[in-house]
This record gives sequence, C-alpha cells and structure tokens, in this order.
Amino acid sequence: MSRRLRSGRNPSAQDLSEAKRVAALDSALQKLHPSAVPADPAKLQHINTYGALPEHYIDKPFKCRDCGKEEIWRAADQKWYFEQAKGHIDALAVRCHACRKLRKNSGASGCEPDRAGES
Repeated sequence: MSRRLRSGRNPSAQDLSEAKRVAALDSALQKLHPSAVPADPAKLQHINTYGALPEHYIDKPFKCRDCGKEEIWRAADQKWYFEQAKGHIDALAVRCHACRKLRKNSGASGCEPDRAGES
C-alpha cells in the first residue's frame, strides 16, 4: 500500500504498537526509521519559536480526548499541517477523525458556555 494512502484512522494493533515503539525511541533512531518523513526547514520559517524546529516527522499515536479511541497522526499528515497549512509547531492531534467530523458538523467552537444555574 502506498505511504500516501495510509491513514491513521482505525489502525491495526500492529500499526499502533509500532507507532508507540518508534515514538519512544531516541530522536537519532527515529530519524533513521523507514516511517520518518524529513522536514523542510524552508517551509517552517513561519514558526516563531526559540526551540529547535523538527528535522523529521514520525507517526504519533494518540488517544481521542472525547471518545478514547486510539489513532495515529501520520508523519505525512504532520508535514502537511506544519509546512503547508502553517500550523503551530506545538500542535498535537487530540481528537479522532470521527469526533473531529462530529464536532465540525455540530458547529462546536470548543468553548462551551457555563450552564450552571440554568433551569
């Protein structure tokens, strides 16, 4: 299967286990892993940080904060987000695809008003 067509949605137990194993490796070893995608420093110039910019991206496993489902934020998707969409370098995936879609379709802004005291 082409790397481009792989998605982090509904990962197999093996894919999830491998992503967790690679995420736990030292950065120098991650960079050598076949799933690592090199970063383009020229496309990261929009990032205003005192910290180091990434040299590469790796598949990052995460648990959805809404439903608890485990998915993988693929390295290629991170590259697009940071370099093309100009996302913030400290951004992390926190919601699975289904919860993001549901949230987008419901119009939720992420800031729910305090409903304490309402009848």
